[in-house]
Amino acid sequence: MPCDAKEEASCSESDAEEVPDAVIPAAPKKITSISSPLRAFVRLRRRYQGLKKSRLHLELPREKSAEFVHTRLLQRQLSLSRTSLYNPSMAFFNQSGFESSQYFTFDTSVEHYSVKKCRRKKSRRKSRMVLYPDKTKKYLPAEEKSKAKRCLLLLIAIMFFQILNAIENLDDNLQKYDLDGLEKTMHREVFGQKVAVESVVELLKDYLATHVHNKPLVISLNGPTGVGKSHVGWVLAKHFRSVMDNDFVLQYFVMHHCPSGVAPLTCAIDLSKKIADMVTRAEIEEKTPLFILDEVELMSPVLLDTLSRFFEPNQTNEFLNAIYILISNLGGDEITKFITQNASTELLHQQRGAEELLSIIQPVLARVHPLWKAADIIPFILLEKAHVINCFLEQMRREGLYPDQKHIENLANQLSYYTTGDKQYSSMGCKQVVAKVNLL
Repeated sequence: MPCDAKEEASCSESDAEEVPDAVIPAAPKKITSISSPLRAFVRLRRRYQGLKKSRLHLELPREKSAEFVHTRLLQRQLSLSRTSLYNPSMAFFNQSGFESSQYFTFDTSVEHYSVKKCRRKKSRRKSRMVLYPDKTKKYLPAEEKSKAKRCLLLLIAIMFFQILNAIENLDDNLQKYDLDGLEKTMHREVFGQKVAVESVVELLKDYLATHVHNKPLVISLNGPTGVGKSHVGWVLAKHFRSVMDNDFVLQYFVMHHCPSGVAPLTCAIDLSKKIADMVTRAEIEEKTPLFILDEVELMSPVLLDTLSRFFEPNQTNEFLNAIYILISNLGGDEITKFITQNASTELLHQQRGAEELLSIIQPVLARVHPLWKAADIIPFILLEKAHVINCFLEQMRREGLYPDQKHIENLANQLSYYTTGDKQYSSMGCKQVVAKVNLL
């Protein structure tokens, strides 16, 4: 039965089934070259439609893994390679189409969607490009500099230089007054008063670190007679005269400058005038004057009232930059009693012992006059016999005498002592040492 051209492939298959043993005559080359690609095309189309139907019926998930996509591509390439075995010309046509066009792979994964979305974003960005005029330079617009930022930097620089200047002034003041040298001298020449010497030097260092103060420095040296209070005042006066002029150090002795026959008001006026003149001159030269007032327990109430006015904080600047050293025997009995009762302990050589002793002396001084409320009180304790021997050695060296140890011990035994346990404290300190050495 004759077959049309479209049904040639199906007819040929039916004929082959009806006559399996018959020999098929060789067709012309032209018909063979056309029928093979058609058969392959029909098979591919049927397979495509079957896959499409199974996709719709089974409702496969839209996202596929990368391995599944890669397997699909390999199967496609394998089918094309098989086609090339039948007809090379058709294979070339399909290969060029595969490379140039996009094939349906059922792949709707998130990666493919994100790549397309990224490409869309890039295309949008390209479309937003700013087109500059031909004759303009492609520079960003100049940012306006803030004036507040410049002011802030200037303020920081000013503060930095002020801090640096303050540090330099601190070093300059400490070097100008040579307080380290003063401390060494006092430890070398003052015996048995280690805590008191350290307290005096510490107060001086804190006060002289700057030239601007809100109140003057008032130090009160209190203790029994002969323990080294006046000697400390003499050492301070000598040191400050060496680092400053003599015009800025005043040593005021009550028995000498205000004897019993002079009216207290006259002494008060004279002392006020001396303090005011020295303070004014010191302010001009940016120096701190030193006033050493000895025998304060002999001052009259009028003189104490006059002196207390200079200790007040509400004064002009020149009166705030001053140092006052008050030396007196007030509180000496309380100190002697405290020393003899605590001689067996190490409390006397500790800071805690000095604080306890200070709490005993302060009420006694406050009853005498209120000016001691504005003062830093430093108690001087009794001297032991070994300290008195050191006083003899130092005085003999000053007089140019040979310091014989046995002779010095004999001189020290001639003095009176408080005996408590295994320790001996001199009742007069080193007061009589100078007189004893002068008799040699």
